Amino acid sequence: MRLGWRQDSKTVSLSEVHSTIRVPSQASWGHKMLAFVGPGFMVAVGYMDPGNWATDLAGGAKYGYILLSVILISNFIAILLQHLSLKLGIVTERDLAQACRDHYSKPVSLMLWVGCEIAIAACDLAEVIGSAIALNLLFHLPLIIGIVLTSLDVIVILFLQYKGFRIIESLVAGLILLIGGSFAYEMMISNPSLPLFFANLLPKPEIVTNPGMLYITIGILGATVMPHNLYLHSSIVQTRAFERNEEGKKMAVHFGSIDSAAALFCAFFINAAILILSAAAFHGTGHQDVADIQDAYKLLSPVLGVSLASAVFAIALLASGQNSTLTGTLAGQIVMEGFLNIRLRPWVRRLLTRLIAIVPAAIVASMYGEKGTGELLIFSQVVLSLQLGFAVVPLVMFTSDKRKMGNFVNSLWLQVLSWAVTAVIIALNVYLLWQIILNKH
Repeated sequence: MRLGWRQDSKTVSLSEVHSTIRVPSQASWGHKMLAFVGPGFMVAVGYMDPGNWATDLAGGAKYGYILLSVILISNFIAILLQHLSLKLGIVTERDLAQACRDHYSKPVSLMLWVGCEIAIAACDLAEVIGSAIALNLLFHLPLIIGIVLTSLDVIVILFLQYKGFRIIESLVAGLILLIGGSFAYEMMISNPSLPLFFANLLPKPEIVTNPGMLYITIGILGATVMPHNLYLHSSIVQTRAFERNEEGKKMAVHFGSIDSAAALFCAFFINAAILILSAAAFHGTGHQDVADIQDAYKLLSPVLGVSLASAVFAIALLASGQNSTLTGTLAGQIVMEGFLNIRLRPWVRRLLTRLIAIVPAAIVASMYGEKGTGELLIFSQVVLSLQLGFAVVPLVMFTSDKRKMGNFVNSLWLQVLSWAVTAVIIALNVYLLWQIILNKH
C-alpha cells in the first residue's frame, strides 16, 4: 500500500502502454538516458502551441527583443512544475488525476474533472484553430474544413499507440525538429541582432513600469503552464519499465528531469525565435501593430524579401498545431480515466475528447469566420487561466506531503519556491482575466 493514498483502485495510468519501454538496468549512463528521452518532448509541445504564438508575435513587433527575459523566466517556471509532475507520477505510481481521485472526496473529484475537461477543450480550441489557420494559409482551405481535418489525429494515435508508444514520441520529436528547423531558417534570413538577444536575457525595469509591456508580459507568463501538461507528464513517465523500488524511482526521477529540462529548452528556443523573428522583421519597419498570425504570414515574405519566409512560417504553425492535438488527445484520455476510473474503448475515449474541442470551433468558424476564431482563441485563454490553479495547487501540495512521497518529498527550499511560483502564476492569470473582462487594453 502506497503511503498516504486511499487505494480504491489498482488501475494503472495509460494501461495499454504502462511500463512498455524497457530501461536497461545494467547499462551506461548514455543508454539509460536514451531510454528516458521522450516524455519531456511530448510535454514541451504544450509550451510552443499556436496559443502562444500571437503573444510572442505581438511582443516582438511592438517592443523588439526586450521581452526575451520573460520567455526565459517562463521556461524556468515550466521546468520546475514539470519536474514536480514527473516526480509525482514516478514516486506514487499515480498520475495527477488519479492522485486527486485518491485524495479528495467524490464530489470534489467530480468538480475537478469537469473543470479539467473544460480546460483541455479550451486548450484544444487553440490547437485546432491553429492547425486550421495553417491549412488555410498554405492551401487556402476553408477554416471549417481545416478544423475537421485536424480530427484525424484520433485515427493516427489509435494506429500508432498499438505499434508502440515510442513511435508516438518519435513522431512528436520529429515535428518539433521540423518546427525548430523552420525557425532556424527564419533566423538566418531575418538577420537578428545577437548583441540585442544576449542583452535582453536579463529583465529590464520598463517591463514592469510600461503598462503595455506589462500586459504582454503577463500574457506570456500567464500562459506558461497548461493544466493538461501536468496531468500528461505524470502519466507518460510511467511508460518506462524501471524497477518500482526506491533506487529505481530515484534513477527515473533523475533521468526524467534531464529529459524534461532539455526538451523545455527546445521550447524556449522556439518561443524566443518567434519573438526574435517578429522583432527583426516588424519592429522598426513600420509594422509594430502585428499581433495576429495571419498578418505575420502575409507580411513576412514582403518585409524580408524572401518568398519562402511566409510558407515556412505556416508549415511550422501546422506542425505545432498537429503536435499539440496529438498530446492534447492523450491528456484527455488520462484525465477521463484518472478522475472517473472508467474504461472505455480507446476510439470512444478519443472521439469524445476531440468532439468537445472540434464542435465549438467548427460552429464558430462556420458562423463568424476568421474574426470569430480569433475571439474564440482569447476565450480559450480565459478558461485556461481559471483552471490553472486547480491543477498546480494539488500538484505542489501532494509532492510536499511526506506521507505521500516518503523520502522523495520536496525539500523545504523547493516547497517555498514551488508555492511562491504557484502564487505568482495564479495572481498573473487572475489579473490577466480581469483585464480581458474589463477590456481596458
